[in-house]
Amino acid sequence: MDATTLERLITDAIPGASAKATDLAASGDHFEVTVISESFEGTSPVEQHRMVYAALGDAMRAEIHALTIHAMTPSEAGGAEED
Repeated sequence: MDATTLERLITDAIPGASAKATDLAASGDHFEVTVISESFEGTSPVEQHRMVYAALGDAMRAEIHALTIHAMTPSEAGGAEED
């Protein structure tokens, strides 16, 4: 998997989300992702991570070996939102 595909899976599944993924090992299976979405408002960090995992679906079981998630609302991001 590449970072662009990972970002698309997340933004397609989480309404209004922006996602920035980095392939940490240049191997296509170790990623760090920052996800900013108003959908995270009022949810716990565990719920936010579950939303990201759900967005990735089968890719988490097959293609992605390790994933670091930074999930936040736009207000938490403080203007750091990616396009």
